[in-house]
Amino acid sequence: MDNSLHRKENVNLQLITYVCFTFVGYFIIGLSLSVLPIFINKNLGFSLLIAGLVISLQYVSTFFLRAYSGKVIDGKGPKPAVLFSMISFSLTGIFLIIAYYFKLSPIISLSFLVITRLLTGCAEGMIGASPINWAIMAVGEKHTAKIISYNGVACYGALAIGASSGVTIEHKFGLYGIGILSIILGVLGFLFAKTKENKTNNNPQDTQSFWKVLRKVAPFGVCLALGGIGFASISTFITLYYNYFHWHNGALCLSVFGGLFVAGRLIFSNVINNYGGIKVAIACLLVETIGLLTIAFATNAQIALIGAGVTGLGFSLIFPALGVMAIKSVSPSSQGSALAGYGLFIDISLGIAGPIVGIVADFFGMQLIFPFSAAMVFMGLGLAFFLKRRSNLKKPAEG
Repeated sequence: MDNSLHRKENVNLQLITYVCFTFVGYFIIGLSLSVLPIFINKNLGFSLLIAGLVISLQYVSTFFLRAYSGKVIDGKGPKPAVLFSMISFSLTGIFLIIAYYFKLSPIISLSFLVITRLLTGCAEGMIGASPINWAIMAVGEKHTAKIISYNGVACYGALAIGASSGVTIEHKFGLYGIGILSIILGVLGFLFAKTKENKTNNNPQDTQSFWKVLRKVAPFGVCLALGGIGFASISTFITLYYNYFHWHNGALCLSVFGGLFVAGRLIFSNVINNYGGIKVAIACLLVETIGLLTIAFATNAQIALIGAGVTGLGFSLIFPALGVMAIKSVSPSSQGSALAGYGLFIDISLGIAGPIVGIVADFFGMQLIFPFSAAMVFMGLGLAFFLKRRSNLKKPAEG
């Protein structure tokens, strides 16, 4: 028993040394997530639609880097992808500082913010699947569900901590402080990655094309994308939503969202293996819808905060629940591409949510953005029911 416990602790420690790269990357992303929409709208004087478009540029470049990332991971191993991402994160800090320097020239400042968001997307595209695949190669496929869950905790926990930290840093030091911290963390992440041994695919000849893999994981990815609309709406617009109703501390919603997200991953870590991915996804999408409706009909900041927490709890297991199934739909030699392709759909979700929700806010009113988001997630719930029904119909035939 002692040896078993020691092995378990050793595996957990190894996982942490890989998913820490995810934490660093998404902490840097979170630093500017809460402050840039307000900076673009209030300081530079651009519309909410423009603010949403600029924020969403990150997800556009992430989209295009996913396929390349999967190819690098399957062909050369995850280490080069992680190193590339850390360099890119450091560069985002440099351009963020330049954008802030030109804040009195809105067009120039916005142009550098566009570069910053595109670089952030490149960094996210390369870091998205890399630590997961690196950990799977290091500790074995039997730990895949745990690895994805740990990676998600690192991802959204870092976003939540980074978002709250970013507001505090921006208040005291401006975007200069966020830029400098981004540079330092990117360099430290790069140096740590350099010390770790790379892992490569043992059977590269069995690797399938990215687009063939993408077709296999697409049903799970579309469901994920619809579920991601709720998170995208909170992460991009919650501070502006609070400002609209003259509530205070909107960034706290991101922290509560992240806290309940992490709690969901830790408390319900075994439900995917026990009940299956589709059933877990259905339950989570339902909870997320309830959380978004709570925000939509909130009459004060405290109720909205509760809604953000419920949304985080609902969103917590959607990615691993469907992700494990996506990975199982391809051969082990194509898992890098499978995770990259599956991750594309959350990029699509986050990419289109900014401008679409921005349009809803600009033309129909800020108060309608969360009813709209709840409707999108509810569509994901319907798709999950369809996937479950299709799975049930396949079982007799396979038997």
